[in-house]
This record gives sequence, C-alpha cells and structure tokens, in this order.
Amino acid sequence: MGLNSGKLDTLRKYFKKIRKPNASNLKVVSLCVLAATTFWTLNALNKDDYTTIVEQPIEFYYDREQYMAVDELPTDLRIEINGNGWDLLRKYFNLNVIPFPIRLDDPSAQDYILTSSLQRALAEQTAPTQLAAILEDTIKLSIDRIEEGELQMMLDTAVNPLVQNFRFASPVEITPAEVTVTGPSSIIEKMEGQIFFTLDQESIDEDYSDSISLSIPQEYRHFLTLEDKNVQVEFEVVEFLEGEKTLFIRKLNFPSTVELVSSDTTVVMEYLVDEREVEALQGLKLEAILNYNERNVEDSTVNVRLNVTPAFIDSVVFIPETFELKYEEEE
Repeated sequence: MGLNSGKLDTLRKYFKKIRKPNASNLKVVSLCVLAATTFWTLNALNKDDYTTIVEQPIEFYYDREQYMAVDELPTDLRIEINGNGWDLLRKYFNLNVIPFPIRLDDPSAQDYILTSSLQRALAEQTAPTQLAAILEDTIKLSIDRIEEGELQMMLDTAVNPLVQNFRFASPVEITPAEVTVTGPSSIIEKMEGQIFFTLDQESIDEDYSDSISLSIPQEYRHFLTLEDKNVQVEFEVVEFLEGEKTLFIRKLNFPSTVELVSSDTTVVMEYLVDEREVEALQGLKLEAILNYNERNVEDSTVNVRLNVTPAFIDSVVFIPETFELKYEEEE
C-alpha cells in the first residue's frame, strides 16, 4: 500500500527540521577548524630556527656601453637560509626582496664567478635571516667587449637570381666593398669576415644596377649593428643558347684486342653556348673522345668527353654518354 499525500507532507517537514541544524553545525565546525589552523600557523611562523631553500634574485652591474652579454645571464641563486618563519615566508615568495648586486669591472676577462667570493656580502643582505649555504659553486658568465669589425660584402648565390640559361658576364661590383659592424667580439668572429646578401629582384635577364638593403643574419640581430645599411650592386649578364651537334667518335689508346660493343661512330652533344661566341663555336673542330686509359675497370665502360673545353660552352651532355668495351682473346 502506498503512502497518502498527508503522510508524505509530514515526512518532508521532519527531514527539513533535521537538515537545518546539521547545516548550521557544519558551518560552526568549519569556522572552528579555520580558526584553529590560523592560530597554529601564526604561532608557528613566530618561531625561529626554520630552514628552507629559496631563489635569491641577483643583478649584474657593468659598463653596458663597452660590454655585452652573448648568453643569457642568470637571474637568481639557490641559497639555503634559516631564521624566523615570517622572514623565510617573505623571502620564499620574493616579497620585497632586493636583488643582490654583482659588480663586474672587466666582465670579458672572466668566464665565471666563484660564489664563495659572494658569501659575506650576500649574508649581510639576507639578514635578518642567516645564510646557511649557497647551493651553486659558480656563476657562469659570457660577456664580451663591444668592438668594431669590417665585413666583406658577398652576394649569396645559393639561390640563383638569374633566369634559366643566363650567366654572370662580369664580376659583381659592390660599393662599398666592406661594411663596418659593431657588437661583441665573439659574435663578429662568427661572421668570419663576411656578410652575405641577396638581391631584391628575381629572374634577372639583363644587366643589373640597384641599391640593396643589408640585414644581419637572424641569429645575430640582437647583438650586431651595421654602420651602412645599403650597398650599390652592379653586374652584367649574358644568355647561353641551347644547341645540339652530332660529333664523330675518336678512340685513343685502344689496344688491338679491345673494341666497342656498340657499332656507333657518332654521338649527339647537347650544350649551352654564350650568345656572344656562337661564331667561335662554329670555328671549332669538335670530336667525341673515348680514351681507353680513362676506362672504368670495374664495369668495362668508358665515358665520352669533348676534345676541347672552351669557357663559352656549358652544360655539355652526350647521348649516349658511356660505351661498353669488349675484349678479344689474343691468338
């Protein structure tokens, strides 16, 4: 049999009466615990002879117009201190803690500082707590004297700025040829006396003359400054024309017992030629040379080469480029 609505209302009123006192009791208990904890904490912090490890901020002082750090300098030291709980808590959370000053007269002359040399002065600054120990033996330094250096200007040709089949027809003239750079001595040394630049223009197919903006390589920009940030660049270009010729084969130093597997007497030579030297190429007597003394003994083949190699011919390819050798037994 189910409960009627009257009984249900009675039960609800009963449980409400139970919950209200329980909730009030819980708040009272919580406040008591909080008060007791607060009292215990305050009482504990007022005691002496606690020991803890903290990060002591440090700050370096040196002539920043004459010297520059090339690696990030440390900003704190791990130290062990003991004393009153309130003082330790303040230092642990760096509340109003003044950085310990470290003065360097000639920072480029030293690579490190022995922390033992800081013990007395640091103990005075950490008062009223007592300095028990500095947990690091040394502080590493990497500070260089700021100097001036001369860097030779170099065009970075890793990315070819010229249109396909175009070549430089003259030396690259750069004005000024050198640029003055200022910064830490070790960083200047890493530049190895050169600074590379790229051209603002791509796909160049005519003589070039323009002013180029210089920039320090990304990894050194924080350290170095340039005196001149623009240079004038000039050069001439020339187009190399595609060509194709059929050449007769000439064998050199072949023994009577060695022949070619192929019966071909000619090869096709594909090439590029300086457009200014087309007539000079036509006046050359070109031959495809197979020199037995230059054979590959491992696979019994010999490569084709040209009998002359003038500077105005480029990208020479032979079809075929290799011939197999066959050997006959002597009678």
